[in-house]
Amino acid sequence: MQEPSHEETSENTSPQNLPEYPSSLWRATVDLPTFPSVQGELDTEIVVVGAGITGITAAYLLAQEGKKVVLVESGKVLDGTTGYTTAKVSSQHGMIYNELISNFSEEEAILYYEGAQEALHYMRRLVEEHQIDCDWQQETSYIYVESDDATLKKLEKEMDAYRKLGIPGEWVDSLPIPLSVKGAIALPDQARFHPLQYLVFLLQQFLLLGGTVYEDTMIEEVESGDRPRLLIQDQEFGITCDKVVSASHYPVTDQNGFYFARLRAQRSYTLAVRAETTFAGGMYLSVDEPKHSLRSATIDGQEMLIVGGNGHKTGQEDETITHYEGLEHFVGMLLGIKEIPYRWSAQDLFSLDDIPCIGYITEDEPNILVGTAFAKWGMTSGTLAAHMMTDMIMGRDNRYAELFNPSRKQPLLTKIKTAVVQNANVAKEMITGKLDFNRRKADDLDNDEGGVIWHHGKRTGAYRDPEGALHMVDTTCTHMGCEVGWNEAERSWDCPCHGARFAYNGEVIEGPATQALKKVNR
Repeated sequence: MQEPSHEETSENTSPQNLPEYPSSLWRATVDLPTFPSVQGELDTEIVVVGAGITGITAAYLLAQEGKKVVLVESGKVLDGTTGYTTAKVSSQHGMIYNELISNFSEEEAILYYEGAQEALHYMRRLVEEHQIDCDWQQETSYIYVESDDATLKKLEKEMDAYRKLGIPGEWVDSLPIPLSVKGAIALPDQARFHPLQYLVFLLQQFLLLGGTVYEDTMIEEVESGDRPRLLIQDQEFGITCDKVVSASHYPVTDQNGFYFARLRAQRSYTLAVRAETTFAGGMYLSVDEPKHSLRSATIDGQEMLIVGGNGHKTGQEDETITHYEGLEHFVGMLLGIKEIPYRWSAQDLFSLDDIPCIGYITEDEPNILVGTAFAKWGMTSGTLAAHMMTDMIMGRDNRYAELFNPSRKQPLLTKIKTAVVQNANVAKEMITGKLDFNRRKADDLDNDEGGVIWHHGKRTGAYRDPEGALHMVDTTCTHMGCEVGWNEAERSWDCPCHGARFAYNGEVIEGPATQALKKVNR
């Protein structure tokens, strides 16, 4: 029997109070270790840049191989995308498999599935063998269509792709949760977990194996060669090594790979909710718009609902708080809301063909490897990337290397279409950002308010903190000169061109920029 629409399931639709400031449930419910910054010249075998799931897993695997490994993080460990994920461990990456068959082949599509499953099985085995306390729960994953007929046809083609590839999915006409759908694909034996509890365990094991971790160490550039050297921002010393693993989300170096033109950045939003109604279990993702993601988590014996979605291109939305409000409305209609203890957002990177880039950063650079563009599926793709890059460093063949090769020959039509749209969008933002702003002044800003103002005849970014202190920055992005915009929900400056993000005071939050925004004096 068809379940009622979520528009009819709950009378509790009154607005709830969103938390004033963003905070990740995962980071708030784990004890995170702290580490020093690099204080002098270092020489090692492997440098892994980026302490998220890809970097920590790669560092752990390489240390297991007996390598001398240094793990470097520009900020704090697990404070990037991994710390702000919805943490689904699944090979059901939206409607990917029909697209893979159309753009590549059935052989490559099944290889993609097997890679994701291999990562899932590795993580499950590790949790079971070491009894990692990380709320690991096996779940059925669902992708579903609520109302859009055109998207329903795409979902039916995706089901055909499952059948061709032998993926054990099942077509269902209803969901265990009170949400009316036109159709869904269920995939059993997927998982959800507390990602930071899992990764803190791996980090501890890495240290026991002799690994070294540094925080607050921004790598400004990597000098290639037989032994690459990593240059540390604002320091005369650096790190020399045999191999570099870039696990920093945006690649730590470009090496003429033109990643800035090949990657697009998107933000998405998440709420942790105590619901009025019991959640029936499972993991859910809508494939029509706006996208919504659902899963539960058990924190200190209490069930929380993790609700995500409502994404957009980084830096191209003015009223970002409305994306949280949209999620609040969705879950309020669906299950009712007792409390929303946490809200957070994350940034994800996509390649031109939506397949991750894993391997040598360019064809002629064998000593620098990269794992990036996981397109929101970093738990499995990041784990797979760590295994692949470990194999490459150890001189072993890896059967996934060709599919994920960053220098792969992408489907020409798809590549051209996406690149034209993406780079036309960048050009538009380059121009309109210089012209489109109001003539507000600093005195117009209330406490805890930010935005673009007119200051001494120039476009200037300003934020007045809760105590009334004014912080002003030059809004020209230090990456390629686009104009950043104010993100009210996160109190950050976001670049609409290539996704760089800066704190209210101009400090770098997210690459590709490595230099802070210039400060402006009153």
